[in-house]
Amino acid sequence: MDISQFVHQSNALADEIVALRRDFHRHPELGFQEHRTAGVVAEAMTDLDLEVHTGIAETGIVALMVGGKPGPTVLLRFDMDALPVQEETGAPYASTHDGVMHACGHDGHTAIGITVAKLLHEHRASLPGVVKFVFQPAEEGMGGAERMVAEGVLENPRPDYSLAMHLWNDKPRGWIGIKPGPIMAGAEMFEIVIRGKGGHGAAPHQAIDPVLAAAQITIALQSVVSRNVDPRKSAVVSVTQFQAGEAFNIIPSHAIIRGTIRTFTPEVRDLVLQRVEEVSRGVAKAMGCDTKIEITQLTPPVVNDHAVARMLKSLAESMFPEATIDTNEFTMGSEDMAFLMEGIPSAYLFVGSSDSSRNLDAPHHNPHFDFDEAVLPIASSLVAASAWRLLEAS
Repeated sequence: MDISQFVHQSNALADEIVALRRDFHRHPELGFQEHRTAGVVAEAMTDLDLEVHTGIAETGIVALMVGGKPGPTVLLRFDMDALPVQEETGAPYASTHDGVMHACGHDGHTAIGITVAKLLHEHRASLPGVVKFVFQPAEEGMGGAERMVAEGVLENPRPDYSLAMHLWNDKPRGWIGIKPGPIMAGAEMFEIVIRGKGGHGAAPHQAIDPVLAAAQITIALQSVVSRNVDPRKSAVVSVTQFQAGEAFNIIPSHAIIRGTIRTFTPEVRDLVLQRVEEVSRGVAKAMGCDTKIEITQLTPPVVNDHAVARMLKSLAESMFPEATIDTNEFTMGSEDMAFLMEGIPSAYLFVGSSDSSRNLDAPHHNPHFDFDEAVLPIASSLVAASAWRLLEAS
């Protein structure tokens, strides 16, 4: 099959894709609450005569497209959830739900997923294998992918390849990121409770001050990466919450600090987690306090298979000869798509979506976030062609 057909067919659907995206944007839904979105997706997949399974991890959808020829199975993941952000774009299609908006592009991803199904359906008789469409709830730090895995999304059939993409407002339309190896960091959340002895603010000698200890721990944690991790490798330790006390004249009995850890490799992860614990306990003990430390893994790192990434890079170059294909882009951001990639040859693609000339370049998770909708046909055709290329390559 001439894969370039997907570009022409996707362009012909441009108005339809934009309308679909704007509908999702007007009606954003938070993680595990994507009931309306899931209903639209399920109806679209049913209209294409796919085998549709609903209610996976509350609101997730799985739809199977069995091709006319035998072959492997490729999983395509599209996330659906919005964020608890008050929209300030002023767009005519702005959110109608107070305090909730699509500030990360998942409305575009869902529209792209439906469009990819339509593109592949046009050639279903010659499709060499099975495409497993996964529309995932609760990607934004709520564990949607992990729950879908626990509920069997990687079985019946188990995918031979996994693929996902993200509209990327850090880069302009016309840019595509396909990097072999680690591209998104694994993420941990930590909570450190520091317990001292409460007392009167005017008599600190009669108390053991957990606020002072927590402040010293916060400062000391900044040395974990800078003085323990090889400078040629990447890691992040960020304290993002500090809670203590309820009155100006009372030294509280405890303080709490929370934050995030980001790493790419098991070796660096083990080192950083070890040092966070050692530093926190050591500083607290030196100041007379006890500590309770909880570190929770949110996602593993997202790691692209080298062979798959090279294959899709070559494909993107042939489909979009004018595009900038970047094989170096990576981010300390995390993605629970990692759970759908573990042990499976996979790729995660970034597709540039900003246009600074039209002020469509606000960062992700910003109340002014919006993207250049001209990217939607590009991304749809790229994902459809990538799925086809993976199936026919086996």
